[in-house]
Amino acid sequence: MNEKAETLFKGKAVSSYNEGPPRQVPGYSDLHRMISLLLAEVTPQGGRVLVLGAGGGQEIKALADAHAGWSFDGVDPSADMLDLARAVTSAHDNRVRLFEGYIEDAPPAPYDAATAILTFHFVAEQQRLETLVQIRKRLKTGAPFIAVHLSFPQSEPERSKWIARHVAYGLANGTDPAKVESARQAIGTRLSILSPDEDVAMMQEAGFSNVSLFYAGLSIKGWVAYAA
Repeated sequence: MNEKAETLFKGKAVSSYNEGPPRQVPGYSDLHRMISLLLAEVTPQGGRVLVLGAGGGQEIKALADAHAGWSFDGVDPSADMLDLARAVTSAHDNRVRLFEGYIEDAPPAPYDAATAILTFHFVAEQQRLETLVQIRKRLKTGAPFIAVHLSFPQSEPERSKWIARHVAYGLANGTDPAKVESARQAIGTRLSILSPDEDVAMMQEAGFSNVSLFYAGLSIKGWVAYAA
């Protein structure tokens, strides 16, 4: 994880974390439904799903609610966020295992599917390819992988324009201009963001094929790909 991003997932920030995505991600609940439908096209009834960035537990809960036969292994470097995930997914705790750490700390056994939702913009650029490779190594051939994260052009002035749009969508009208500027600076300096073309090329390099864009909500993009 990007060291500057690690401070976002500790202490008081964790208790209110799950309030953020519904406000910041266009169509957040519908996004979970899309992910569920895409995974179910290939994932068997008793499938095992690997979830990278499982802290918060929202995607595990949504998928577990929709698919009673699936089991989930989630990994996240924040102990506090995993505690939140345990609370959110408590109704399915017999099907959910959570591991503190990074992708290397996830079990190696082959999975039927994997997700990384709102995760990769917290992974340092120099660690992204290896993270994708490690996900691919843990998937059965043909298994689906879904990634959703910030992705937009990285040349100026487009980069600054997309950051401003993301901030504007997530903050209420009339927000203190100083808070708006602080949010822009945080995104620009704490997060690791690639262009959509770079994201697709990296997934292909890591061993994924048929990479398809299925979601675009302002600054956030979502792809489904398959382990080659």
